[in-house]
Amino acid sequence: MLDVGRPLAKQNDCQTDIGLALRHLRSGGVVAFPTDTLFGLGVDVFSRPALERIFAIKGRAQGQALPVLVSGWDQVEMVAGNISERAERLARRFWPGALTLVLWRLPQLPDLVTGGGETVAVRMPNHPVPLALTDGLGRPITGTSANRSGHPDLHSREDVLDQLGDLVDYVVRRGPSPAGVGSTIIDLTSEEPRLLREGALPFHLMLEP
Repeated sequence: MLDVGRPLAKQNDCQTDIGLALRHLRSGGVVAFPTDTLFGLGVDVFSRPALERIFAIKGRAQGQALPVLVSGWDQVEMVAGNISERAERLARRFWPGALTLVLWRLPQLPDLVTGGGETVAVRMPNHPVPLALTDGLGRPITGTSANRSGHPDLHSREDVLDQLGDLVDYVVRRGPSPAGVGSTIIDLTSEEPRLLREGALPFHLMLEP
């Protein structure tokens, strides 16, 4: 059953909210939370049962990759390898922020995250909630959009509750609302960056020295 939290003491409200979300993540649960771009669905990227639940909740066929959220470069190195200097330079310039980097995956990352492919999409969001979740968990989490497959993106907690109901284990109550614009996604597995989706950041900025 969905746990949406109860009224909490004001000074401890945010910390308690994050603590409850972390409890669910550590036990293989699925958490909905705001990011700087959209509302996301998060699970521990190394928990196969939790990853399977993500696909069931979204009504999405396995084989499609899930984006990964991190709170530091050490977490990037948990999921990606053979990272180029350009990727490190762009991360230093635009993270935390609305830039997703597609990098070569490490073999220990479950195929459910990468869709069976050889790459992984990684981002450090500019939002306190996912940063606190990944930092508290000590591992990356998924950042796929919190909506049923084929439905519009969700921009409020009320929308998340209406569409997903008790399919998720917890909805984070605190934190700034998303801006509503998806991240820019670039593939850095070849010599030159390749635009996969232009979002909040213009692609031409990625090409500047």
